[in-house]
Amino acid sequence: MEKVFSGEWLGRPLTIKTGKIALQADAALWVQYGETVVQATVVQSKTEREGVNFFPLMVDFEEKLYAAGIIKGSRWVKREGRPTDQSVLTGRMIDRSIRPLFVTGDNRDIQVIVTVLAIDQENDYDVVSLLAASAALSISGIKWNGPIGGIRVGLIEDKLVFNPTYEEQAKSTLDLIVAGTDKKVIMIEAGANEIPESVMLEAINAGQREMQVAIDLIKELKANVEPKKVEKPIKEKSAEELEALAEKEALLEIGKKWLSENIPTILFTKEYYTKGERKAAVGAIKEGLDEYLTAQGLSGDKRGFIAKKLVEEMIDTEVTRAIVEDKKRVDGRGLEEIRQLLAEVAILPRDHGTSLFSRGETQVMSIVTLGAPGMEQSLEGMEGQSKKRYMHHYNFPPYSVGEASPLRGTGRREVGHGALAEKALLPVIPNREDFPYTVRVVSETLGSNGSSSMASTCASTLALMDAGVPIKKPVVGIAMGLASNHDMSKWEVLTDIQDLEDGEGGMDFKITGTDTGLTAIQLDTKTDGLTEAIIAKTLTQGRKALNEILEVIKTAIPAPREEMSKYAPRIISFNVDPEKIGAIIGPGGKIINRIIDETGVSIDIEDTGLVMICGTDVEKVNEAVRQVKEIVHVFEAGEVMKGKVVRMLDFGAFIALNANQDGMAHVSELAPYRIEKPSDFLNIGDEVTVKIKEIDDQGRVNLTLKGLEENAHLWKDEKGKSNGQPSAGGFRPSRFGSSGGNDRGGARKPGGFVPRG
Repeated sequence: MEKVFSGEWLGRPLTIKTGKIALQADAALWVQYGETVVQATVVQSKTEREGVNFFPLMVDFEEKLYAAGIIKGSRWVKREGRPTDQSVLTGRMIDRSIRPLFVTGDNRDIQVIVTVLAIDQENDYDVVSLLAASAALSISGIKWNGPIGGIRVGLIEDKLVFNPTYEEQAKSTLDLIVAGTDKKVIMIEAGANEIPESVMLEAINAGQREMQVAIDLIKELKANVEPKKVEKPIKEKSAEELEALAEKEALLEIGKKWLSENIPTILFTKEYYTKGERKAAVGAIKEGLDEYLTAQGLSGDKRGFIAKKLVEEMIDTEVTRAIVEDKKRVDGRGLEEIRQLLAEVAILPRDHGTSLFSRGETQVMSIVTLGAPGMEQSLEGMEGQSKKRYMHHYNFPPYSVGEASPLRGTGRREVGHGALAEKALLPVIPNREDFPYTVRVVSETLGSNGSSSMASTCASTLALMDAGVPIKKPVVGIAMGLASNHDMSKWEVLTDIQDLEDGEGGMDFKITGTDTGLTAIQLDTKTDGLTEAIIAKTLTQGRKALNEILEVIKTAIPAPREEMSKYAPRIISFNVDPEKIGAIIGPGGKIINRIIDETGVSIDIEDTGLVMICGTDVEKVNEAVRQVKEIVHVFEAGEVMKGKVVRMLDFGAFIALNANQDGMAHVSELAPYRIEKPSDFLNIGDEVTVKIKEIDDQGRVNLTLKGLEENAHLWKDEKGKSNGQPSAGGFRPSRFGSSGGNDRGGARKPGGFVPRG
């Protein structure tokens, strides 16, 4: 039977419905906020797969175009296909929010599928999706320490706005999503326009408070819906099982005794600077334990059982204890110390902009490619169609961690890391009017040991400046960690975490920013959530790290280069009268295509009249610009220019002023003396200098050659001078009127010639 739970949240109705749909799932429900509706289902496998040594959680987020009343734009494929990047990012956000609260020990597969069924173009679906996943897990019967809530926070004119509409998001300088319990923060995803740390902390804390209404509604749901999935009662163990369990406990005690005495000695008697050295130290612990257990007369399977159960867990415990109690790290660094930083630019010869950034053993190379405005990416999703002119792509090949494995294309992790670095730099990318290029940055991870995504942010800043992209400020990033005991009564924040420091009581708190504020945050944690004090300490300590990295960046390249690479395309942009756009394009695109074919450039024209001409050959770009400007040029009396004689009649010469406009010089305006016929003085194809004498009320352009020094050579020896009677002046309507034309295809119309072409 369907059950409905409703309330009001931030001025809009929030409703949860369950018991009616997808009844074979362990849990299924709809969450509606305004008129945005999201479905969430949860299913846990009946049996556990063999050999699973990780928690097998799958979170799939599905965009359905019907939710927005859209049919896919492709002519050939109408079904939704590969998940969009936005779908992947939303699924990752939900995963990072719910994963820390599962109770370990049960390794049966769990799948959470979130499907958007309707969007109202006002209430954002990702927060609703987060609530739907939380609500479904809460009534699934799976051991999960929820519920959690989620909320989006914006900042408009220095005022925090909660769950802003799409229209409000466009005005906001902050896009923050916070997820957590009623007491702690578990996940943060933020993009910001250089927001101060104090404002960011205020927004996070306020969001955590404002999500309480949604959490309470899910608690009401949980209290009134009986889970379908009921855990089987635990059977009493037989004598044989109790004996086997006691034997295992005894074996573990033997291992614990040796490990507790030797792990501190091996890990902290020297400083292990590299990942290889630390792996060797862990290997030494395993070898020493095996030798000890062999001496105790234990068989290979028992030694393997002890090592698998204890070594990594006890190393993690000791690393955490040393940090929290002794303020010691395995590599000898202080808690706020960053590994060695190296930054270089211009490392490749022909690419438009390149860099290499290293932080310890993490090494990223970024390459910038600049393209024409028309190269921007077209996007299609539930929110409609849009375009993106700045793109960041991140690659993580197996050799970066010293492994050999098949290359299977871009994974969820690569999409997420690339999007984070893109979000970090977006606030400093120049607008299209100032820099009309399409910009693509690719970050290649060459070595990884601790936050290659933050290294790619730093490397991308370097490469963009090397390419001459006038970014407003350098942006850098750092990954902050956490060491905490089981109940989190003791904890320490770590700057620049790596390998062994990413333990069970930890976090990955990534922060990016300029010298004045933050541009992005991404948090996930392995704890049950972070307190306000931990978040505040992280932001303060992170600011110190950002400033230190910024100094290294500025030393490598103080500012964007004034000149772009000679291999980069050049764009010249200018504005024309929007009414002239049709003349540039021509009938069926004839004129614009001719210019493109002749010069090899690309031409992009916006409805506002902004023309952008792009090409790698500067001379050809300039030629294309000249031709376009000729087309839209508005002639005025008094202008002096060169022209070519294209036609002659007895009363005057027609002179091409550009590819689209002719004027006429009457025979009396050709020379300072009398000429009987233009053909006595000029030839077809002659280049002369002319001055616009007038543009008559019909738009006809009347020219003169007289009084211009550039034509003095034509009058030498009084070429074409006539000694006969003067001819009548002015135009002769019977020979030049509305039906006149020219031999190059131009046709007269009231008001002047139509453009040739």
